[in-house]
Amino acid sequence: MRGIAGTAVATTVVGSAAAADAGAEWTVEETPTGSTLYDVEYTSEGAYAVGAGGVVLRRDETGWTKVVDGGPTGNGNSLYGSDTSCHGSCLWFVGSSGAIGMYNVETGNLEDHSAPNDVTNNFNDVSTVTTPNGTNVYVAGDSGKIYNSFDGGLTGTWNYTTPGSGSAVNAIDFFAGRDGHAVDGNKTVFETGDGGTYEGIGVADANNNFYGVDSGAFDDVTVVGGGGTVLEWDGSKWTRTDLGDAQLRDVVVEEVSYTVGGGGAVFRRDGSKWAQEATPTGDNLKSVVDGPTPLAVGAGGTVIARK
Repeated sequence: MRGIAGTAVATTVVGSAAAADAGAEWTVEETPTGSTLYDVEYTSEGAYAVGAGGVVLRRDETGWTKVVDGGPTGNGNSLYGSDTSCHGSCLWFVGSSGAIGMYNVETGNLEDHSAPNDVTNNFNDVSTVTTPNGTNVYVAGDSGKIYNSFDGGLTGTWNYTTPGSGSAVNAIDFFAGRDGHAVDGNKTVFETGDGGTYEGIGVADANNNFYGVDSGAFDDVTVVGGGGTVLEWDGSKWTRTDLGDAQLRDVVVEEVSYTVGGGGAVFRRDGSKWAQEATPTGDNLKSVVDGPTPLAVGAGGTVIARK
């Protein structure tokens, strides 16, 4: 495990739009909710979004439809984070008042795993990893704790740790069974190699809170946050990119990468530089996912698609 890293260096700036895929545009898609959508994922059965009031929406060739209303308990607890396991057939989601649920997108079965250890704090994000022994589930808590279950919640046994100062853990992402990263509200990035103990790897002299993280490897981490900040860790140093004033809420790093945030801001990287893209909305965007059709979701039930 590594200790605290030094100050981020090698600042870059936003570039011009890539020539490739120049014909694609972001367009608004109609949804059956006017409430905020907080996360979006691709599953084995297409895209799903989760949001306020415990709503879960499915996207298919006819558009967006509601498949769950009220969350895993039916009490209307808002859902703030989601992830997939079981090779894409299991959609996990977490949210307010200890809400944790798993929806099988192939069978329609909904499992309630809420209030682990009788905890009813708000949960901000979830990351899952399918292993030969089942599903590892990691939940980021608003109370500064990270909860984990190494059997997909089947036995009801959840462990927890407080990786930092007790500030809210805003986002979490795992790239292998027990290997991953998390960020909190105290401008800290944490790393774990056993899924239970965490160590800070930065960022020194960070000026903005962190809200999103993409964990690709121990030497491949991207963090986004306030002030248009993008920070990338290569195993030895942090590199900062300034994308303006938008509060960035989520990031996905693939061959083509995206980050989204306030005021309908979307940035895309196809190559070495980020470029801001025109969008048809001024609503705050909360999450983005790449896939057959890149999607971003946010306030007011907003969904935009790049096609």
